[in-house]
Amino acid sequence: MVLELSRTYFPDGTNGKLECEGKFICHTIELPWKKNETKVSCIPEGEYFIKKRYSNKFKWHLEIVNVKNRSLILFHPANNALRELKGCIAPVTKLSGPGLGLMSRKAFAKLKDLVYKALDNEESVALIVTS
Repeated sequence: MVLELSRTYFPDGTNGKLECEGKFICHTIELPWKKNETKVSCIPEGEYFIKKRYSNKFKWHLEIVNVKNRSLILFHPANNALRELKGCIAPVTKLSGPGLGLMSRKAFAKLKDLVYKALDNEESVALIVTS
């Protein structure tokens, strides 16, 4: 399975559209681009893989692996990139401004179900990030 994230960059945040084989899944919000600096920047454009991850904070969620010079880059719910993200990507149902979105938990559940189905069938899940 290949997920495609196309981004639009703004000074206060990054907004995206996430699709799978041309079908819209959800919008995304991220931190602004600040040269891949840890905890203050979105991740670089490129190709990554996604795996399941569990933590006490987010329960079952998704981890984006092999991000250069970064670790623990996750897909998890959030509605305000500057307040709630440290480099991760938040799926949102609706965009409400640069780095801002609405109904993140709903969008995250949709994304997680889709990706977990593929992973449970032993498919690899790639993420291609572009602008």
